[in-house]
Amino acid sequence: MKQLSSFVRKEFYHIFRDKRTMVILLVMPILEIILFGYAITTEIKSTPFAVLDETRNELTTKIVDRFDASEYFALYQVVNTRDEAEHLFRQGKIRMLIVFPPQFASSQDASVQLLADATDPNEATQITAYAKQLIAESGQWKVNAAVQQSGGIRPVVHLLYNPQMKGAYNFVPGVMGLILILICALMTSVGIVKEKEMGTMEVLLVSPIKPVFIIMAKALPYLLLSLVNIATILLLSYFLLNVPIAGSLLLLVSISLLYALVSLCLGLLISTIADTQQAAMLISAMALMLPVILLSGMMFPIENMPWILQWLSHIVPAKWYIIAVKDIMIKGLGFTAVWREVAILFFMVVVLIALSVKRFKIRLE
Repeated sequence: MKQLSSFVRKEFYHIFRDKRTMVILLVMPILEIILFGYAITTEIKSTPFAVLDETRNELTTKIVDRFDASEYFALYQVVNTRDEAEHLFRQGKIRMLIVFPPQFASSQDASVQLLADATDPNEATQITAYAKQLIAESGQWKVNAAVQQSGGIRPVVHLLYNPQMKGAYNFVPGVMGLILILICALMTSVGIVKEKEMGTMEVLLVSPIKPVFIIMAKALPYLLLSLVNIATILLLSYFLLNVPIAGSLLLLVSISLLYALVSLCLGLLISTIADTQQAAMLISAMALMLPVILLSGMMFPIENMPWILQWLSHIVPAKWYIIAVKDIMIKGLGFTAVWREVAILFFMVVVLIALSVKRFKIRLE
């Protein structure tokens, strides 16, 4: 029994000395329960919407106020034309438009048009369901007799960009972001760490070659292979899943290559941290896969998360890539609509390369 306790004590000493093991054992469960507890929610709140009121009477004002007071909606702007509303839709500033026609509640016709952004079918289904419920409750207010006899206020739903409500329209951009970042970052980090384990990396590090050229030489082959992955994903999406490419194919491929470059830079940075292939795989899986699934907007709406998680989502590259892909593929927008996402991804490339080069310089010393 004394020998057993000695060995147990020895194992505890080994575990306590390894900081990475301690992080995995004690810190990782805390982070995961917080992320899963707050990020995994399908409930949608504070959906930004606009109003096109061509009637402007007391009833329409009360209905709009009721929507704005609801926890599920937040009034973004009152527009004067449909073109103005379309511009807000394309910019992603609103998710729904409520249209009160000129004859609303003045005759037997009391229909309200609900135009929803259906690039995410699940979100569009929920927000239109919430809107229908609020309109049904508003129909109990006093309106003229003709409207009451016709069944009250009737919502008429129109779905934009994805009228067939195909899940692939939302699924494909998210999967593209997940596949590219996992393959590029994982293969790059594991490939470089494998050379470190075999001892061939030491030969490169003591050579007169500058670290930046070593990093470029490691990244370029994987970047070219990523182009093959991008082409394969786009071909399968278009011909097999019937997802349209409404915008510029060249712009879509260019942004995908930029995102692949961000992923490669993440892999390079991970390779400077990990000492073994197993550690590189673990860091790549835990540090990249979970944030992409939970904090990129791929599966769960970011707007409903606590502010700290919304802030963290800004440093997840997949979030900006998925937004850009949806705007180009589904909405058919051009560079002027996605320039911010492109700028953020480019900035991430510069920062990650600088950090990787710095880590390589430290190793040279």
